[in-house]
Amino acid sequence: MPVDPFHLAFHVRDIAEARAFYGGLLGCSEGRSAETWVDFNFFGHQVVCHLNPTLGPEGKIASHANPVDGHGVPVPHFGVVLTMDRWNSLADRLREQDIEFVIEPYIRFAGQPGEQATMFFLDPSGNALEFKAFKDIETQLFAT
Repeated sequence: MPVDPFHLAFHVRDIAEARAFYGGLLGCSEGRSAETWVDFNFFGHQVVCHLNPTLGPEGKIASHANPVDGHGVPVPHFGVVLTMDRWNSLADRLREQDIEFVIEPYIRFAGQPGEQATMFFLDPSGNALEFKAFKDIETQLFAT
């Protein structure tokens, strides 16, 4: 299934902090940048962290939660669908780094057509990220 890369720009409170999180922790390579923004290769997609000085050094992005499968899913959020092996490796790396999960890694919709591995956590600015995986992305990604 060929996928066109998406582009997502969002605000962060500190560019150096964003570089450490997206580049260091998540392993995303850096692209173009300036004093107030930085591009990352987010698993084949382009994300751009833009400095929002109104957040301040301790500021966080406001979010809301909607119930999904018994959990409060943060909205808005973004992320990527990985293979199950890559998802497990990332979950292990995040646990080793003591990342505080909004929703711990688990299997959602177990035994149903949309069964998926999922986890949610926040970047330092409070942007919510979801990483998910399916046993068979081709048949399960949009299963109803």
